[in-house]
Amino acid sequence: MSKNVLKLFCLSIVLLFVSCAHEKIEAPSFEGRDVREVLSEKNRISEIETKFSIVFEKKDSEIRGDGALDIASAGDMSLRVYSLGFLAMEVTSKEGTVKSTPHLDRNKTEILTRGLRDCLFWWDLKDFAVQEDDGCYLLKNPEREIWIDKRTLLPKRQRIYFEEGKYLNVYYDDPAVENDVWYQSKIRIELAKYTVTLFVKNMLFKI
Repeated sequence: MSKNVLKLFCLSIVLLFVSCAHEKIEAPSFEGRDVREVLSEKNRISEIETKFSIVFEKKDSEIRGDGALDIASAGDMSLRVYSLGFLAMEVTSKEGTVKSTPHLDRNKTEILTRGLRDCLFWWDLKDFAVQEDDGCYLLKNPEREIWIDKRTLLPKRQRIYFEEGKYLNVYYDDPAVENDVWYQSKIRIELAKYTVTLFVKNMLFKI
C-alpha cells in the first residue's frame, strides 16, 4: 500500500469516527422566565416514549444493554431491557397493577415504576417551595428535591424519597432536543451500592 493510499485510508477512518460521534449541543437560554410558568407548560405532556442504552453498575461489575420505555404521567408504563440481544427484564404497570419478569420485590418495583416516572416527568411537582442554590432553582416538597439550571431551565439533579428512608439520587447531563422540546440525554440514577446510567437515543413527547 502506497503512502498516499495509507494516508487517505487513515483520514477516511478519522472522518468516519468524527461523523458518528455524538455531537454535544448547548441548550438555549431561558433565563428570566418564571420557573413555575415553564413547569406548567410542560404539564401538557401526557406520555413519553424513549429508547436508550443502559449501563448497570454494582461494585466492580458492569452490565450493558438497551431498553425501550413507554410511560404516562399517570404512572402506567411498559419497560423492556435487553442484554446481548436477549430480553433481560420486562416491567409493566397499568392502573396500579405491576407485573415483572423476572419477579421483583416491592421496593425494586416501586423504584422502577415511581422512580422512573418522577425521573422523566421531573417537572410534575406538587405543592413545592422554590429557592435559589448555586446557579439553580431548588424546588422542594416532602417527596422530592430537584435542582433546575437557571439559564436552561433543565434539570441538573434530583432526589426522590421513598419509605423507610430510601432515596434515589438522579443526575442529568447532555442536553438534546426533539420536536422543539429540550431534555437531558444522559441520566445517572444512584441507589445505595447500585448505579444505572441511561444514554437516551431518542425521546418522543406526547401531548
